Order: sequence, then structure tokens, then C-alpha cells
Amino acid sequence: MTSLRASTSAARVVLVTGVSRFLGARVANTLQADPGIERVIGVDTVAPTTSLGRTEFVRVDIRTPSIAKVIASAEVDTVVHLNLVTAAAGGRVPMKEINVIGTMQLLGACQRSPHMRKLVVRSSAAVYGSSAMDPAVFGEDDEPHEPPTSGYAKDAVEVEGYVRGLKRRRSDLTVSVLRFANFLGPDVDSPVTRYLRMPVVPTVLGFDPRLQFLHSDDGVEVLRRMTVEEHPGVFNVAGDGVLLLSQCIRRAGRAPMPLPSPAFAMVGDTGKRMGGLPAFSAELQRWLTYGRVIDTSHLVAELSWRPKYGTEAAYVEFLQAHGLGSGLPLNIFDRLTGGLS
Repeated sequence: MTSLRASTSAARVVLVTGVSRFLGARVANTLQADPGIERVIGVDTVAPTTSLGRTEFVRVDIRTPSIAKVIASAEVDTVVHLNLVTAAAGGRVPMKEINVIGTMQLLGACQRSPHMRKLVVRSSAAVYGSSAMDPAVFGEDDEPHEPPTSGYAKDAVEVEGYVRGLKRRRSDLTVSVLRFANFLGPDVDSPVTRYLRMPVVPTVLGFDPRLQFLHSDDGVEVLRRMTVEEHPGVFNVAGDGVLLLSQCIRRAGRAPMPLPSPAFAMVGDTGKRMGGLPAFSAELQRWLTYGRVIDTSHLVAELSWRPKYGTEAAYVEFLQAHGLGSGLPLNIFDRLTGGLS
């Protein structure tokens, strides 16, 4: 019975959304190297700037019914949905359209296709929110004390709701939802990486949040395994360990600038207007105030695998890639600089 399930659900024709962004491009390139996958089709609204090898690029907007034509004509059996964005040109409205409306169109196309067997969805640990009343560690079954009410985090919550709806209507599909911690790596450009590279780093006065990161290499490997293997369910994904924000700033050789919460929000608004500074969304501000830690034991047990990079190692490589910090390991650096004092 197991072998039959594996053979009928094996990825043969894979469609990857968001292929013009760093994660989509890397996942497509990784999947096309798998000899068991016949075709990899990458879709996005703009052409990728990096080579996709034998991946077939199709310019299509997943917010339109055209995505259903691509899935049907190519007889796609596996969709890897990575086209969730933390920002979009034009602001919040087009961002929500890409994240929510685009996902609705994509899932509708998946539901109607008789060839579909598997769906892998990039979600975010941001679905747990960040608040003073949160548990020390979030497991996949934990509910947030204060659910996200805006921005990317709220979009991720809605996306997961639509995915659950598809699963009810198509119980034959293998569906894997991955709640990623914030990505770090030489190829990652995000509001978080831009914040961590600031010469003077604003912080919220009186708070030192616990943070987790995931190296992009490990994120790609998890997505590869979810695509070519059978792992249905919801999974937290992060590197082992945590860092305090104060450790991150000190290790980067940056100067912290503690601000009262209203002033911190004002800095973020200024950055949004000026364009040259990272804009602090509401969910990013809360994360930089209260932090968030997720339990990854479910993923480790399911895959019999651990990320190659822990949170600290991912952060060290990020610093080295951008020429930041002293080059010393964090534990040695902390001892030399007085630890957390």
C-alpha cells in the first residue's frame, strides 16, 4: 500500500510560483536536478534575473484565470506555492491581491485539475503573531494570543485557511504547509535583513526579543524534500537555537538606538516615506518588541533531519556575507564584550 501511494503521488510535472524571487529560483533549480521529475515550470509576472536551467518559465499572473490554463495544459501534478510577498510595488492593496487573491485563483485551479496530486505551500511563523502573552515556544497546534490583524502575517493566516478548504474538497491531495522563520543568507533581501544592516539599529526601549532564523540553504532543502517525498501536514521550520536582538546588534558591530514604542513606529513610517530606509510594518514592529520562538521537533521527527545551520550559524554567515561584525564566533564575541551586559 505504501509503495502504491508513493508511486501515484510522485512529483512528475512540478509548477513553482514566485520563480523570479530568490527562493523560487533556487527551489526550481534544485528540483530540475532530480531525475525523477520530468518537467519544472516556473511562473511569475516578471522574468527571472538568474538562470533557471531546464526550468520552463511562463510569464503569468496567478491572480488571473490564466494560471488554470497553465496547470491544465501541462498536466501539472505538483504545485510548490512560494509566491507570498512581504511587500509589493504600490503598497498594501497589490500585496494583499498577490498573496490572497493569487492564492485563491491558484487553489481553485488545483482543485479543478484531475492531474493534481500534491501541494506544498510556503507560509510563515508570523501566523502566530507576537505579543507579551505568547507561550515561550509555539507548536503547530498552538493558537496565537493575539492573531495578526494586518499585513503579511494576516495574509498568511488567510492563505492557510484557503489551503484547509482545498484539503476538505480534495482529500486525495497531499498538502504540506511550512511555517518558516525569517530567512537569512547571502542571497536574501528582506525587511529583516535590511533592518539588521542599518548602521544605527533602532530598538524598542525595555525589550530584548528572542529571535530565530533559517538559512536559505536549509529552506530550499526542506522544500525539496516536501516536494519529492510524502510529508502531509503543517510544520514549523527554523534553525536550532535562538538569539537575542541585543546579541545580533552587538555581533554585527552596530549601535543600538533604544526608542519608546511610538518613536520606534515613527522611524518605520519615515523609512517607508523616504524609501532609503527599511519600512517597519506592524507585524515587524511587534516581532522586534516581543520576538517569537517556534518548536521544530515535528519537522525533525517527520524528516529524520535537522537544518545544517542553527540560528546562530545562519546569522554568522549573513554577517560575513555583508562584511559585518568582528568575524569571531558569537560565544567568544559575547565573552570578550561582557555577554549580555
